[in-house]
Amino acid sequence: MKIAILCGSVFGAAEDVARHASGLLRNAGHEVLCNIRLTQAELLAFAPQALLGVTSSTGMGELPDNLQPLFYQLRDELPAALRGLPGGVIALGDSSYDDTFCGGGEQLRELFGELGVNELQDMLRLDASETVTPDTDAEPWLAQWMQQLA
Repeated sequence: MKIAILCGSVFGAAEDVARHASGLLRNAGHEVLCNIRLTQAELLAFAPQALLGVTSSTGMGELPDNLQPLFYQLRDELPAALRGLPGGVIALGDSSYDDTFCGGGEQLRELFGELGVNELQDMLRLDASETVTPDTDAEPWLAQWMQQLA
């Protein structure tokens, strides 16, 4: 299956999780597109069969700068090629930011809903206050997500 990973990262942790997920997906036999500066044209040219979002949040609960151009273009154009695809979101945040905890992930999840992406399971929230290994902490969620892809 062709899986595109949409990644937003402020300090690199979400990028690490996305790269780790990419390796796990490839090892499971999937073709993966993972590019921290992914454009809509590249995404649509890849013709994904599933979407995985991996993003951190800024302190204000916003998406990281690197993901905003793709996010807004997808939101404005709602490409039909993505409608009906299976998907999921892994969000990184810090629970000490109460109201904005994993806000970037929530925004990406809402976009997936607007695009008609079918969320296979609830968004994974990884808390920087509780973990220093978000890449490996995401493995059980990813394993379950991959089972649901089959």
